[in-house]
Amino acid sequence: MPDPVEKKVDSAWKQQAQAEKAESGADEKQERPPLPQPSFNLMVSGFATQALVALGEIQHPSGHTAQDLEMAKYSIDCLQVLEDKTKGNLTDGERKFLEATLYDLRMRYVRACG
Repeated sequence: MPDPVEKKVDSAWKQQAQAEKAESGADEKQERPPLPQPSFNLMVSGFATQALVALGEIQHPSGHTAQDLEMAKYSIDCLQVLEDKTKGNLTDGERKFLEATLYDLRMRYVRACG
């Protein structure tokens, strides 16, 4: 039976990596602004932003701009489902915001398809 090989472990690099990770994590937490309060209008805005990115009107966070009409239609359709499912349960302001957003996105979609 061969002699067991003794392993050398350099734990200094582990400690340095953990310290760097903790430091970078702390920086990220301090730099991030507080998250907005969840709301219906914020949710509508999220779908609208996805549609605008897919229409190529807003730059994707990765830095590129490209049209994906199928994805734009999907985001608009999701808002339509939201409107259908919440009918009669929204405040006047929420209803108007959703209607206006859907109208605007549909017009942009039609222009992009034309």
